[in-house]
Amino acid sequence: RPPRTAPRTAPRTDIQRRDVRDLLDEIGARAPIMANRVLALVRKMFNFAIERDWLEANPCQMVKRVAPERQRDRVLSEEEIRGLWNALDKEDAVIATVFRLRLLTAQRGGEVLGANWAEMDLRTGWWTIPAERSKNGLAHRVPLSPQAVKVLKSLRSLTGDSPWVFPSPKKEGASIAHAQKAIERVVERSGVDFRGHDLRRTAASLMVGAGVPRLVVSKILNHVETGVTAVYDRHSYDLEKRAVLDFWGKRLDAIISNKRTTSKVLRFSVAS
Repeated sequence: RPPRTAPRTAPRTDIQRRDVRDLLDEIGARAPIMANRVLALVRKMFNFAIERDWLEANPCQMVKRVAPERQRDRVLSEEEIRGLWNALDKEDAVIATVFRLRLLTAQRGGEVLGANWAEMDLRTGWWTIPAERSKNGLAHRVPLSPQAVKVLKSLRSLTGDSPWVFPSPKKEGASIAHAQKAIERVVERSGVDFRGHDLRRTAASLMVGAGVPRLVVSKILNHVETGVTAVYDRHSYDLEKRAVLDFWGKRLDAIISNKRTTSKVLRFSVAS
């Protein structure tokens, strides 16, 4: 009869601060911000070991981040959105849909890339991101606008029997892990300098700028709330999220077709 748990190897106790610095210097030479992320992850790992009494000290103590970071505030203009969207016509359908869905739904990159068809109900227009895939650990219902349903239906006929919405072209049975190379291609082709998270920020910013209440945008982004409101507000906001994302889909259509804000559809109201 096999043991209930696998044998545990002895924790490494000989890692020194200089070992951490050497690792960060090696990564930082090619990707400074990634080195910062690695430092944060390694620090958490050692703190966990200390909590379990496996180690006495954290070799990451007093180790500074490799590169300074500033919060990015890039929001694409309507002209840039149009140029980016049109440039996606020359991309593979899977990659094009990745970026279009990120802009249409304002969801996180990892949650989009890891989506599977079991989460999608294209008939009723709902995408349910389970708690285990959500960054904040909370299940999240995302209304799919007619525009989002359209791009997903177009893709569905091309992905065969894969359970993944965005199957990896390199690793069988897996979804795309990241889209950095694709971003570089689209940047070069469109002339629009952007990063993946800029699409989420752009969607949220233009929603608020068009009159959408910040609380509803926060619900769409699945941000964690704090304070008394978070304790007592148990409203799902499904209707509000639906109205806003349907409005946003129409507004994107207007932007892409170069219709200006004189159109009534471009300003959000309760009646939208």
